Amino acid sequence: MHRQIPNVMTLGRIVLIPLIMVTFFVPGPEARWVAAGLFALAAATDWVDGWLARRWRVLSDFGRVLDPIADKLLVAAVLLLLAGFDRLSDPGLVAAVIILVREILVSGLREFMAERGVGMPVTTLAKWKTTTQLVALPLLLVGDAVSIGGLSLAWVGEAFLWLAAVLTAQTGYLYTRQALAHMGRPS
Repeated sequence: MHRQIPNVMTLGRIVLIPLIMVTFFVPGPEARWVAAGLFALAAATDWVDGWLARRWRVLSDFGRVLDPIADKLLVAAVLLLLAGFDRLSDPGLVAAVIILVREILVSGLREFMAERGVGMPVTTLAKWKTTTQLVALPLLLVGDAVSIGGLSLAWVGEAFLWLAAVLTAQTGYLYTRQALAHMGRPS
């Protein structure tokens, strides 16, 4: 039974998305903290499920496919909600678009390359990209409900979002270059 725990955790990350969504419709700073807490829980499962799967040697095709999908769904849903509820500045919206475009591009490239038997493993830089996104988003979820020394967490969150966007663009470029090197070859 323990062999299924990593996959259940990945599914749990997807289940948390509607709960995070609900918090956007609840007024007050408490709802923002709940959203950030739920997001942090989901983000923690991203690390824990992979660690458990490797430790227990229960890597599966299901987990290998679903884990990055769960990550992208979580990040995309929160970015869209932040944008839709006007909780991102105009520059923050640009960073969000960069992140979403890259995620869709790389997902398509991975699928295309997999059809040709070419893997595109996750790079260390891409792991840093994900980590930076997972730090930025709970800060943005709390947003202007908290300020430290006169500095709103929304501002700090947008700074991390821009760092994530830069890393996102860089990893998108590297994955695209890798895929293009294989596209000219016969399959």
